[in-house]
Amino acid sequence: MEVLPTGYILVNSGKTTSVAYISNTTPIPEDKFSLAACTAMAGEMLGLRLIYLDAGSGAEREISQKMINTVRKSVGVPLIVGGGINNSQKAMAAFEAGADLIVVGNALEKDPSLLNGISDRVYDWNQSYARE
Repeated sequence: MEVLPTGYILVNSGKTTSVAYISNTTPIPEDKFSLAACTAMAGEMLGLRLIYLDAGSGAEREISQKMINTVRKSVGVPLIVGGGINNSQKAMAAFEAGADLIVVGNALEKDPSLLNGISDRVYDWNQSYARE
């Protein structure tokens, strides 16, 4: 198994999440787009091969498209986005904003069928790009 050095950026999602509590991490404010982008750029310059932008498990709000898009434009490495993605619309919004990969955790525990809805939407989205 290959180990991929990954930068982890926690973004405020409206409440203290488990990851913020356990790690004693102060999340980046959700309106500090350039701070998140600069943090991601620094990570890439230090050799990190992935950036994980996370709102945390059980987040009240997902990371905004503007935050995702700002970070996406700032780095060339794959961007992972997670936290608060609890329906297929939010999943697609993350992809459309620039996420290369999404993480869906707690929402699947509550509704396992969500995976089918998200995968169907992602499949259709990928097919639309394949036709272009």
